[in-house]
Amino acid sequence: MSFNLLHERIQKAVADTGYSKPTPIQERAIPRVLKGADVIGIAQTGTGKTAAFTLPLLSNLVERTEAKEERCTRVLIIAPTRELVSQIHDNVRAYAKYTNLRTAAIHGGISDKGQIEKLNSGVDIIIATPGRLLDLTESGHGNFSQIEALVLDEADRMLDMGFIPDIRTICKRLPKSRQTLLFSATFSPQIEALTKEFLNSPSLVEVDRRANPAETITQSIYEVFEHQKFELLAHLLESSHHFYAVMVFARTREGCEELATALRAAKISAEAIHGDKKQGQRRKALRDFKEGKIRVLVATDVAARGIDIEGVTHVINYDFPEHSEDYIHRIGRTGRAEAEGEAITFTTPANQLALRKLEKLIRVTLPRKKAPGFAYDKEPIQEEAPARKPEKKEKKDYFGPSKFSQKNKPQQRGGKAKPGRRKPAAKKSAPRRKKR
Repeated sequence: MSFNLLHERIQKAVADTGYSKPTPIQERAIPRVLKGADVIGIAQTGTGKTAAFTLPLLSNLVERTEAKEERCTRVLIIAPTRELVSQIHDNVRAYAKYTNLRTAAIHGGISDKGQIEKLNSGVDIIIATPGRLLDLTESGHGNFSQIEALVLDEADRMLDMGFIPDIRTICKRLPKSRQTLLFSATFSPQIEALTKEFLNSPSLVEVDRRANPAETITQSIYEVFEHQKFELLAHLLESSHHFYAVMVFARTREGCEELATALRAAKISAEAIHGDKKQGQRRKALRDFKEGKIRVLVATDVAARGIDIEGVTHVINYDFPEHSEDYIHRIGRTGRAEAEGEAITFTTPANQLALRKLEKLIRVTLPRKKAPGFAYDKEPIQEEAPARKPEKKEKKDYFGPSKFSQKNKPQQRGGKAKPGRRKPAAKKSAPRRKKR
């Protein structure tokens, strides 16, 4: 299939972007969406899944809009983060530039006033985060009685973030006779349950759920102790001029902010983006990073969803990803548009099991590397792991520690002393002999 199934105005916009051949997910999804079918799309980031649903939906809208005078909201796209909403909105506007379709992005971090005006004016396409959309609709804004298509993008992430109850509430306001599309990186039992709840006789379109990262990305593992991670990061950034546009991933908002602050203290230009940042701050950080004003962008997984920046030379997983699928999303920020990129992951002894799971997912044994000139601790990295074994044994007791376990055993009031405490016991018994 080529893009010739689409409306000619949409084809013209696609040609402007330089794309001439659809990706596998686009090739399989576009014809089904054009026919009005419900679709489950399973694909990783970087596979072109956004265009797989936006292009056919826009094509259908153009056909129907030309025959209608009344304007109302007919397509609703829900995504988990404001960054992803903004990215989808930018793509939709680019593909719809030769049409008169109107769009709006609804998300937190900016004033309600402009968003309320767009909701009430009946724009053709709304792209929104579930929380902000629900807040505004419960305040009486927006009319979704004419919705023809609903898209749930990155449903797996919305499930993880606890947005499903909000989505249920939103769906109650939509016509039951709508077309529904659900896209996810994984097809877990929980996602399968969602498809049964929200979709009607859907077609499953799947692009290798265990997808490998782009071939243009060089991947490697740097084994390091936890207390040396920042030293290693600073060493890599300072020892090579090739690290000039770097995204660093931290697990928490606090860790993200602390890392950016420490980098600036080391005279390395850096900014952080995470959920606690205001929208204006996040936009400025992204703009400065794109323009080369800052060298390092430190981000959490959630904040980085939907970021599409060309020219990212390196991705560094400072904290090991909590979920193996997040690794694919993270390193997909580099090596885009057939450019070469490098992904470096720091691993500590505590990450070894997670690393094996990751390598199983991507079906690659990642090469281990050492940074030239870095003063690693002399102690072998394998020797740190045994210290965690007692803690693992304790966790196997699913019903809590026994009343006879060492943790809950009452202090001894006599009898045999605990191993290693014979001397204190002797001291306690000495005064009794004197009284007698």
